[in-house]
Amino acid sequence: MQLITVKIDKPESTNFILGQTHFIKSVEDIHEAMVATVPGIKFGLAFCEASGACLVRWSGTDGGLEELARRNAMALGAGHSFIVLLGDGFYPINVLNAIKIVPEVCRIFCATANPTEVVLAETEQGRAVLGVVDGFAPQGVENDEGIQWRHALLRKIGYKR
Repeated sequence: MQLITVKIDKPESTNFILGQTHFIKSVEDIHEAMVATVPGIKFGLAFCEASGACLVRWSGTDGGLEELARRNAMALGAGHSFIVLLGDGFYPINVLNAIKIVPEVCRIFCATANPTEVVLAETEQGRAVLGVVDGFAPQGVENDEGIQWRHALLRKIGYKR
């Protein structure tokens, strides 16, 4: 077994969700969950099929994001993993619970816009996602100024009043 990392390839501000599911039907069910939760959402979705033809199955509402999702899924190559890349102005917080309740979804590894490396185990059989390195290590502890900044940001982007 080898441990490897794969960087998620995306524009800096693009949010994505990386997870694991267990059935080919997931592509359609995750797509339906996305569009039912946020009408007009722009996204690309790709899923690594782990049996049969072992293809990257895909869907979405934006051609560029669909292509980006397919490329990332091929780079990851981990059975039954999926990635959803979100268009500008759409965030995981808007769709994450809808994705989590799709019956086939087993887990979510991350939902972020941060630079991310996926830690994979590779065996003769295939690859598995072990976890993710999401962003960077802490540089200190928040002080009063940091608390004020956080509160202001949440209000500026509309998540708090």
